[in-house]
Amino acid sequence: MDGVGRRERELSYSVGQVAGFAGVTVRTLHHYDDIGLLTPSERSRAGHRRYSDADLDRLQRVLFYRELGFPLDEVAALLDDPDADPRARLRRQHELLTARIEKLRKMAAAVEQAMEARRMGIDLTPEERFEVFGDNDPEQYAEETEARWGGTEAYAESQRRAARRTKEDWQRLQAETADWSERYAALMAAGEPPAGEAAMAMAEEHRRHISAWFYDCPHAMHRCLGEMYVADERFKAFYDAIRPGLAEHLKDAITANADRRAG
Repeated sequence: MDGVGRRERELSYSVGQVAGFAGVTVRTLHHYDDIGLLTPSERSRAGHRRYSDADLDRLQRVLFYRELGFPLDEVAALLDDPDADPRARLRRQHELLTARIEKLRKMAAAVEQAMEARRMGIDLTPEERFEVFGDNDPEQYAEETEARWGGTEAYAESQRRAARRTKEDWQRLQAETADWSERYAALMAAGEPPAGEAAMAMAEEHRRHISAWFYDCPHAMHRCLGEMYVADERFKAFYDAIRPGLAEHLKDAITANADRRAG
């Protein structure tokens, strides 16, 4: 074999080989050749395209700019600028890559938030979540809740309903909760006993609120919830923050209301 043939075999590549290296189609390489963006340095004796290492280097830069969204005519202008400084080009590539990484990072964060929101059953944007809930994360105990009740129909129904709520729905739910809390605190301030008509009516309203917004809550289930409001320190702290002693008062009102309904 003569020296020219050995050089062609060792230092040039067929269009099929280059397509395999670069992860592009042969048709793409033909198109780049047709428009003058990437013309192979050599041709075989049969007229087939043969690409050199320099051609591969240019192809790599073409694909880099294409990945960043540059149209082909702009890619050609960038690569064929006679005044372009190779070091300046590398700096420019680094800037573009850094900007792309940051953009992708933000996109990934947004996707993660969307996935988490759907997993939690709250299909709101981060801005809407903050507008509705402020600093109070409604899902801070989501994993524990799923572990305790994930296999129940009540949990499944609660998740289904939450997934369908709009921002306005959540705001209305919050408003109803705040209104009930204010009225129950006033009831306690007025000295109403837990087994009195007013307190039992508020307990019944509490139960109906759960049934309307979360899951069907029969009186027996409501009685169990009342016990939990006192036994679980976090629930107790939540209700007692509305008014000291409210958790115990509500538990007794729920019990009295359930007993009356059962009788």
